[in-house]
Amino acid sequence: MAALSQAELLQRVPLFKCLSEAQAQALALATEKKRFKRNERIVEIGQTSDALYIILSGTARVILTSEKGRELILDSLQSGDCIGEMGLIDELPHSASVIADSSLDALVLDNAALNKCLLQNGPLAVAIMRGMVSRLRKANQKIADLALVSVYGRVARSLTSMAVAVPPDNITAVVKKFSNIHLAKEIGASREMVSKALKDFEKQGFIRRLDDGGLLLIERRGMPHT
Repeated sequence: MAALSQAELLQRVPLFKCLSEAQAQALALATEKKRFKRNERIVEIGQTSDALYIILSGTARVILTSEKGRELILDSLQSGDCIGEMGLIDELPHSASVIADSSLDALVLDNAALNKCLLQNGPLAVAIMRGMVSRLRKANQKIADLALVSVYGRVARSLTSMAVAVPPDNITAVVKKFSNIHLAKEIGASREMVSKALKDFEKQGFIRRLDDGGLLLIERRGMPHT
């Protein structure tokens, strides 16, 4: 099967589905495809770039790192997500770093060309603003959790969000195998506190460990959420 052109790749991204064929062709001239290795930094906090990155395949994490090297995961990104849209609007340095969690393919789109396209395509501008609002809501929720919710509550919320309900009653749910270190970075806690919370949840009968390394959430309603 023939490789897709840059314009065809753009139109497969949900954000750019509103583009006409002519607009996609014009914008494709200002794009290049780039591959990032696992753990490679795509953008660095405090630095500026003149491009928007659109993830075609792979996953990445948005992080802040303390002076002592402690990492807080602000968001997880996947195929179709964009990196650098805030800088597109305000032209300020990146407010966080983005690191590839796996081998990652992205379209790198020149900001000047994209700005020109935005002026000609209202639905695309609205789509980008909606994406930014969604990121802002997630950030606000994380700030609220860090300030107001206990570590046990944050672990419980994270497990619940990762869980897939088991039919037919949907009372129990399964969480696929995960890393305690990764979970600790996501909720802004130490690995030791996450491990302690999971052990206590197990003792209290809220969860049960599975042979494949995952968890069975037996009674979600009894888990702390504050």
